[in-house]
Amino acid sequence: MPKVGEEEAQAVLDVVRKGPLTNALGKGPKVLEFEEKYAKFAGVKHAVAVSNGTIALNAALLAVGVKQGNEVIVPSFTFIATAESVVFAGAKVVFADIDPETYTLSPEAVKQAVTSKTKAILPVDLYGYSADIKPLREIAEKYNLALIEDAAQAHGATYQDKPAGYFSDVACWSLYASKNITTGEGGMITTDDDKLCETLRLIRNHGEREKYTSVLMGNNYRMPEIEAAIGIVQLEKLPQFVAKRRQNAQQLSKILQQSKRLKLPTETKSNQHSWYLYTVKLIDGTEEERNLILKALREKEVGAEAYYVNPVNTMEFYRNNYDNCKLPETEKAAKQVFSLPIHPNVTSEQIEYIGKTLLSLL
Repeated sequence: MPKVGEEEAQAVLDVVRKGPLTNALGKGPKVLEFEEKYAKFAGVKHAVAVSNGTIALNAALLAVGVKQGNEVIVPSFTFIATAESVVFAGAKVVFADIDPETYTLSPEAVKQAVTSKTKAILPVDLYGYSADIKPLREIAEKYNLALIEDAAQAHGATYQDKPAGYFSDVACWSLYASKNITTGEGGMITTDDDKLCETLRLIRNHGEREKYTSVLMGNNYRMPEIEAAIGIVQLEKLPQFVAKRRQNAQQLSKILQQSKRLKLPTETKSNQHSWYLYTVKLIDGTEEERNLILKALREKEVGAEAYYVNPVNTMEFYRNNYDNCKLPETEKAAKQVFSLPIHPNVTSEQIEYIGKTLLSLL
């Protein structure tokens, strides 16, 4: 649920009244301002604004040289965009299993998946908690692979006291309406690499450095000025949004820790959650039991949801075009986890109701 107000409305009006609405090279004043502020937020030198988070992933893959004949290692327990971006880059998706504690890509599973054709590793910061990037970075360096972080859900998360995405070659962010901050649609790519940044900017705009002079294959991945104007306001509000999410998460955990049937989400001092989603696991539960709990919660007007119940490798296109792979931790999580609402619009009283309602059902 997006949390927008009069400040965002005024920012949009300013663009409509004063212009420009967009820029032919993707370099409108609001886009440039948003990129500068986002790079500072992400702790890196460069941010490249694009039209959505899926495009961010696809552009990043192209920028690091992923092409036909390459393989990219991804989790299957994620939104479909992670995998389809690899397919659209012309490469083969290689699925690897997840860590059962964090639901993010397992470094041990990645080691087993590397082949002579592997070009990149694409971990996902799932539910807003960073993948274990340091060991993935070591694997990437050992085999000369690109490390592209899908940080679509990680606005406000940290890994080893640095912003999510900091230790990867490239990080890709979604600014969709459900995320911690939004521009409606929209995405952002962050990197410390000057050459990668230049390539990303070319890819974003038909390969053009200047109008009508294309130097490499690109497309129209630009962000319009109205979206950037909203993003500037939202980025300023992000700390208070995450603080409210964390407050709700801590209150909910305090209630739910009374149950021995739930594995609750956690964070450490250096690895902070963005609390995009508050996700619990029904310990030793069946898929049927999890679904019954979800149904009962919804009947009691609690907006609970189970995400990624169909891992990507089980979906029709991937099932028909790729080797059948066994991902036991992925399969288990898909049947046992579910998420509870903690977004900034949820009040303390509602958190109390959510927690006690779930306890009564358990």
